[in-house]
Amino acid sequence: MALDDLYREVILDHYAHPRNRGTLEPNDVAVEGANPLCGDELVLFLRLRDGRVEEVRFEGRGCSISQASASMMTEAVKGRTLDEVRVLVAAFKGMMHGEEPGDEMGDLAALQGVRKFPVRVKCATLPWISLEQGLDEYAAR
Repeated sequence: MALDDLYREVILDHYAHPRNRGTLEPNDVAVEGANPLCGDELVLFLRLRDGRVEEVRFEGRGCSISQASASMMTEAVKGRTLDEVRVLVAAFKGMMHGEEPGDEMGDLAALQGVRKFPVRVKCATLPWISLEQGLDEYAAR
């Protein structure tokens, strides 16, 4: 199996069987994100405890890339400190703009193939940009 095929399977599995889908109450962060160019939408919920992401969920609709990215992101950030999450967000955005993924990316590296299609990069980064916005809003309280 070629690496691209493996990556495609990972993305399609997350799209077909999204992890951490649903609402979360109570929450500390609830942030909406949308890409009006293609219609991708999501709402991201975080519950924080002692500076860590205790629980994370998302609701949304859109293309397989945006929904798989949201699913994979929720798995990647659960249990991490807010500083670790911000580092991961920066690394993911860097990967989507041409940087080679580091070991910290794990399965998220499956999304690096999206950068071959610049129009789809916004689909993959939508959940991550929303996460960053939510953390910024939380920090500003």
